[in-house]
Amino acid sequence: STCACVEYYGKALESLIKQVKIMSIHGKMKHKRNRIFTEFRKLPGGILVCTDVMARGIDIPEVNWVLQYDPPSSASAFVHRCGRTARIGNVGSALVFLLPMEESYVNFLSINQKCPMQEMKPQTNVLDLLPKLKSMALADRAVFEKGMKAFVSYVQAYAKHECNLIFRIKDLDFASLAKGFALLKMPKMPELRGKCFPDFTPVTVNTDSISFKDKNREKQRQKQLEEQR
Repeated sequence: STCACVEYYGKALESLIKQVKIMSIHGKMKHKRNRIFTEFRKLPGGILVCTDVMARGIDIPEVNWVLQYDPPSSASAFVHRCGRTARIGNVGSALVFLLPMEESYVNFLSINQKCPMQEMKPQTNVLDLLPKLKSMALADRAVFEKGMKAFVSYVQAYAKHECNLIFRIKDLDFASLAKGFALLKMPKMPELRGKCFPDFTPVTVNTDSISFKDKNREKQRQKQLEEQR
């Protein structure tokens, strides 16, 4: 749903999935976007993590799967996203992830877009990759900050969803969502003000002590901290 989510999950997938080319693209990549798109089109196989900037008017041959981690903010965008798999008579599959409280979105799409959907049962033997993502955040401030920004942007995008009768921000389980982003602590943001999260356990590490792996970025951070002191 957001550029920040693409940045975070693109970085995460690079570490979690080996021997597969992972590329990321979003609207803020003004100069790099065309180069990344062209490069991805030429690949024999790979994964492109993207925002709705790639939802329409884009021709990528032989897209087998479109995985929609976030339900699109408009119903028409859902059809455009799925259409990436069906260019010029090709056939493919599209999957959208929904929470139990969001299931009425299926009926909404079948009426609004005449788009029938079938339920795909969740897999049971799924690896728990969150500890690895947490370790990555503890080892590099860049990953830690990307995760925090992604979570904040996700919540803000959810609050602005076109179908706000189905996607209600007040019903969102923030603790579980934070775990899904492998957060080390809850961020400070207006949507969370005054709320308690007994189901979320922050790390005992002082997150201010997490340094950037990039030595130049860390040097700059230390300089800023010194100026603040």
